Amino acid sequence: TRTMASRHSFENSNEIGVFAQLTNAYCLVAIGGAENFYSLFESELSSEIPVIKASLAGTRLVGRMSVGNKNGLLLPNSVTDQEMLHIRNSLPDEIVVQRTHERLSG
Repeated sequence: TRTMASRHSFENSNEIGVFAQLTNAYCLVAIGGAENFYSLFESELSSEIPVIKASLAGTRLVGRMSVGNKNGLLLPNSVTDQEMLHIRNSLPDEIVVQRTHERLSG
């Protein structure tokens, strides 16, 4: 039997959406957190979609600083080339990864 929901936190924060970006095609998880946070996503999702440890602009706020769906992922202009390359190489080829070119964002 599968569990429909479970309670987890990221370094004592219940706001896990700040530290993870989940779509129906991939999952980005903040790098540098507790291994059990990452392993939660890995154990539940890795058989269906890629689960990628990443940082954005040197931070762990991957859920807060990105937006995506099954077609693509939009990253902030402040993301480093190395971070973007890591994410792009880890995702399936059909998912478009782009930087925003706006200085201001919502």
